[in-house]
Amino acid sequence: MVFPRAVLAGHGVLSELGSMCRQFDFPDRGAVVTGPTTLELAGRRAVEILGESKFDIATILAHDATSVEVDRVLGEVRASGARFLIAVGGGSKIDIAKVAAARAHIPFVSVPTSAAHDGISSPRASLRDSGKVTSEAAVVPMGILADTSVIFQAPFRLLASGCADVISNSTAVLDWKLSARLRNEEFSSSAATLAEYATQEIMEHASLIKPNLEESAWIAIRPMIVAGLAMSVAGSSRPCSGSEHLFSHALDLVAAHPSLHGEQCGVGAIMMMYLHGGDWKRIRTALQTIGAPVTARELGITNDEVVAALVKAHTIRPERYTILGDNGLTREAAERLASTTGVIS
Repeated sequence: MVFPRAVLAGHGVLSELGSMCRQFDFPDRGAVVTGPTTLELAGRRAVEILGESKFDIATILAHDATSVEVDRVLGEVRASGARFLIAVGGGSKIDIAKVAAARAHIPFVSVPTSAAHDGISSPRASLRDSGKVTSEAAVVPMGILADTSVIFQAPFRLLASGCADVISNSTAVLDWKLSARLRNEEFSSSAATLAEYATQEIMEHASLIKPNLEESAWIAIRPMIVAGLAMSVAGSSRPCSGSEHLFSHALDLVAAHPSLHGEQCGVGAIMMMYLHGGDWKRIRTALQTIGAPVTARELGITNDEVVAALVKAHTIRPERYTILGDNGLTREAAERLASTTGVIS
């Protein structure tokens, strides 16, 4: 099990980036991987702070999280001679950096500028190629620096999406337990407990997570980091990715205009918790309280797309057993499920 050596979360902690990297005894040559927008938000400041700590830093602009983009960024990393990476950005920039760091065999530090999902601290990366999302093994960040004054500036929708992603751990863990019982899959109670703890933290404090409130970023970011650590303990994404994620990935394929990943997982968790016979209404209420979508209309997709995604979901990762089983749902069962839980009307 590999964990971050240091985690800083709070107002203004970006200023500690240089001292954190010196604490890790990083070589003098590194690179900041960021995007065009996040360069102005925090990337340029990160380069300045590292320069003040006498690091020689290259700036690498990254775009969409695809295998082609990872290869391009990796080429720039090697050309720059960087011996460590700082990922400054949202989920896609962090995913690109963590894969590039893994392939270059160098450490990286995660500096999120938004919190749309739990990839801030996880050893997995989501890459989108030819319309299909794949989960790729990467490296755990050596350090995490979550400056709430920066994250707070991102659209609140991204934070709400990240909260929904963590709430969806509730059904992922149930799927994992089910597979352990029926398929004798290896199960880690420690990883499951961390994932469940993260979920409960978000749900119990849902009423405190509001727009235009920096404290909301502070409340939400800690459980997101814990969720990523659960995956490190498990050695896979199992504690945070089950049938609700299969639904989200299927929706990415069938919907004309998919929504945010975390938002889709939250809606998926409502329906999958119903299949598990659990308290799906509590999940729905928590999502509504935070301001995350709970219906197809709020996701910006059609009823037919929800049903099609439910029918297709079990085919996305056939090796990962979930409540959807080997044969999945019939169209009639999918329509009834989505209708009963109020996802479609």
